[in-house]
Amino acid sequence: MRRWLIQLRKEQQLTQQDVAAGAHIDRAYYAQIENGTRNPSMTVASRIASYLHINPSLFFSEHLSEPFETALTDSPITIAHCDLEHRYTWLFNNHPDFTMSKVIGKRVDEIFQNEATEELLNIKKEVVLEKKPIRKVVSFPLSEGSIDYDIFCKPIYDSNGHIIGTASVAMEMMKPLK
Repeated sequence: MRRWLIQLRKEQQLTQQDVAAGAHIDRAYYAQIENGTRNPSMTVASRIASYLHINPSLFFSEHLSEPFETALTDSPITIAHCDLEHRYTWLFNNHPDFTMSKVIGKRVDEIFQNEATEELLNIKKEVVLEKKPIRKVVSFPLSEGSIDYDIFCKPIYDSNGHIIGTASVAMEMMKPLK
């Protein structure tokens, strides 16, 4: 079951028929994609993703290459992509406070409102405006307390050289021993 896809569709107040029509596929086929009994082709995933404003790789994230997944799963590293409106289009190895269904299609300041989320949003805006990477440490108030992240964010370009969003890597920093 692709709960993140169902929730994203519902948050956009769309029916399965709306998404299927927008992606030019049959509603029954789309329902099977949502419930996980069928996987879309890359072409279909791209059309659904375009309609919902997400990254098509979300459909295949459970099939990431084994070395990548083995190295990063349960590590202190989170990887994310955002579009030009700074809405998350892809997320991997996220902190439990940032579930896929809470995050995909939203900006960080729509998920939580605090100084850290404003700072992260400003980093992404500056990356797009300046067209250059930024690296900064940001302290986030999370469910188990404040966690410092070393964040590296850079622009994502399309094949024509136009910026289409941002890619970021956030690594949880270890607290010094006392």
